[in-house]
Amino acid sequence: MKLFNYLKGDKVIWAVMFLFSLLSILVVYSSVVALSHRPKGISTEFYLLKHFGLIVSGLVIAYLFHKIKYTIFSKVSQIGFILSIPLLLYTLIKGVSAGEASRWIEIPGLKLTFQSSDFAKLMIIIYVARIIAIKSKELQDFKSVFKKLLVPIGLVCVLILPANFSTATLLFLNCLLLMFLGGINMKNIFKTLGICILLGSVFFTWIWLSPESIPGGRGPTWKSRIENFSNGDSRSNYQSEQAKIAIATGGIIGKGPGNSIQRAFLPQASSDFIFAIIIEEYGLMIGFLLLFLYMILLYRGIKILRDNDKPFACLVAIGLSFNLSIQALVNMAVAVNLFPVTGQTLPLISMGGTSIWFTMISLGIILSISRGIEEKTEENLETA
Repeated sequence: MKLFNYLKGDKVIWAVMFLFSLLSILVVYSSVVALSHRPKGISTEFYLLKHFGLIVSGLVIAYLFHKIKYTIFSKVSQIGFILSIPLLLYTLIKGVSAGEASRWIEIPGLKLTFQSSDFAKLMIIIYVARIIAIKSKELQDFKSVFKKLLVPIGLVCVLILPANFSTATLLFLNCLLLMFLGGINMKNIFKTLGICILLGSVFFTWIWLSPESIPGGRGPTWKSRIENFSNGDSRSNYQSEQAKIAIATGGIIGKGPGNSIQRAFLPQASSDFIFAIIIEEYGLMIGFLLLFLYMILLYRGIKILRDNDKPFACLVAIGLSFNLSIQALVNMAVAVNLFPVTGQTLPLISMGGTSIWFTMISLGIILSISRGIEEKTEENLETA
């Protein structure tokens, strides 16, 4: 196709992005029907046009970022990390609330919400990759690891945690993976895990004994979700029950596009539980195809480890691809009731605001790295 002649980098990633974008538009258009029937509801066409605009602009953003030399992101991450701290603080204090959690900053005039944790996740992953790549020789003792890595990671995760516990947890695990792949001494990684297990035990005890005293007001919600999940009481969790019904009635081939019934009962049908709507309308076969496509994205990120000898590029590629893939797996696991409700959306599929743009930026950066590999290979062939 002539289109791919203008696109550099990994063509497989580009193809997966276009497939996800097409499916996202179809499924979101179907799942927002319930929103248009609410009091003061807006027409489904409005949601479709808005989502279509976000998807198209997101693809343009990915294209622009893939044209930037990836080494520039190393320098930008320092400023981005510093900027993310006040943004997260502002979100906690003045952010737009939903479901008892302040997660968004409203962009005046655009009717869009900006989730500061999306920006912070992107910046801290690149920042951690930069520190490990540049200062690997200095990160031999635990004191240096704590000061240069764990403090910035912990600061971002702690600021995200009151509004979004699952995002903070997944981000920390992602950074821990980067430390492992970056060659940080296993003794220091085990020390980090030990500290985390200790702090986690204290935090969960706090949730269990006095959830109301936890800052941010999310303690009672976390406790009820854990209790309902551990007791197997899906009836106490309305969303999980409706998602299970959607998946069970969808079967192998689904009910057909636009024929979902549970979209009228699922409060987050177009975002957190969109995977259940996909299976209800398109069947388990498409559900497994989605899982396969996310694994392809992860594999293409891992492939860069083999094809590139630059530590920073390798760590950024695997960090960002793992971030997208693990978020998708958690979303799917929640939909099929393997995990408690977390609030994680399905990347590249769920309806959202600027979260779509940050996902596309992540993929644009991965494509920028693969473009660098591609250009280096072409140069070697010319000089051979």
